[in-house]
Amino acid sequence: MFKKAIVMGLGTSGESAAGLLLKEGSEVTVIDAAVNMDLRRRAYGLRRKGALVLLGADNVPSGDFDVCIVSPGISSDSKWVRDVEARGTEVLSELELGASRCRCPMLAVTGSKGKSTMVKFCADALKTAGKRVAIAGNYGPPLCGAALKSGKLDWIVVEVSSFQLEKVRMFRPRVGVLLNIQPDHLNRHGNMQCYRAMKSRLFGRMKPADCGIVLQEDIPVIKRLSGGRNRWISFGVSSRAGYRYREGRICFRDGGRKRVLDVRGTMFSNDVLGLAAAAAAAAVRACGVDPVAVEKAARSFKPLPHRMQLIAMKKGVRFVNDSKATNLAALAAGVRMCDGPVRLIAGGLLKESNLNSVKKILVKRVSGVYLIGKASREMEKAWGSSVKCRKCGTLDKAVRLAWNDAREGETVILSPACASFDQFKNFEDRGSKFSRIVKSITEGVER
Repeated sequence: MFKKAIVMGLGTSGESAAGLLLKEGSEVTVIDAAVNMDLRRRAYGLRRKGALVLLGADNVPSGDFDVCIVSPGISSDSKWVRDVEARGTEVLSELELGASRCRCPMLAVTGSKGKSTMVKFCADALKTAGKRVAIAGNYGPPLCGAALKSGKLDWIVVEVSSFQLEKVRMFRPRVGVLLNIQPDHLNRHGNMQCYRAMKSRLFGRMKPADCGIVLQEDIPVIKRLSGGRNRWISFGVSSRAGYRYREGRICFRDGGRKRVLDVRGTMFSNDVLGLAAAAAAAAVRACGVDPVAVEKAARSFKPLPHRMQLIAMKKGVRFVNDSKATNLAALAAGVRMCDGPVRLIAGGLLKESNLNSVKKILVKRVSGVYLIGKASREMEKAWGSSVKCRKCGTLDKAVRLAWNDAREGETVILSPACASFDQFKNFEDRGSKFSRIVKSITEGVER
């Protein structure tokens, strides 16, 4: 319990944290540098509950606070955070606050890509086994909100970002999964070493009975960085992995006997999502559930919007919305998950510089690249000598040119490898517009 609290950032996380603190009787101040209609709406609701809300703030208001709750969008080295820390105020993430109020165990998932799909998959599997489950965190409602209902739950499955881990102190999931670590958010974390260390914080407060689930080849470095005292379980494609994915099957030992889960014919039957299925089997087993629930959940799994989402099929051509693929590793994964040749739509605001890192997969699997947004010139320069590239400018033109060129058995996929803000509000807006364009093409329109 805190007598006087300040919340930095009035997005979804900040609003949820402020709401929890107000219910506990704290005196709450909320600040945000921006001013817009959405923030005004949130501010109105919190003011009615007794909070002081300052929009368009330049500085942290004077005075002392018992705690500062910082939203994920505010860096731990920002001027505001440094200000309150200089006053001796403890700074915690919204994730930390919510976790401290949880009355049921947490299964936490982090990684560079595939976190949201993994969270939903694990939740589906636990529900299949009859468990009472909620989803929270970076995907789903903030943990502060879910914590208020946690007394009636068996598990909360939490998606955790590296931003949220910057200011955790006692955060302790009962089961933690690190799916992968690939270059991302380096503009905030500085380099891969710092980024890897930040992800490792997921396991830092675990106890010996808790379980950390990590790619087999990554366990030594993550174990060293985290300092956790937990058990470690590996997954991967190597025969040394505790949970191994191979050709549509997940193999593991359970009570001394060999077991096999069959995910062939599902969206997890590939080298990318197959690893997620192996990690999910390890995770639900660590939650005390028979991993056969993973096999059942895989067969009924519905992909999240904008993540390898099949939009339509026309004359044997598949249209897939993978707008959430905002970095090069996610683009490569999306291409690998497609059956047959690919017509790739990519571009936007680049977050990385090593475009050559995906050239091999483009040459192997892509029939043509259709470029949009600000990165078009840079991508064409990097890839144009190896794969046919067409600068299209707009998404509408790219989709129609890709459709015109596509042949039966090919996939037209939006997997941009870039942020969306040069042409769209966010990746959801980009994916929704892609879906509308595809539907205008496929619903009765002939070539």
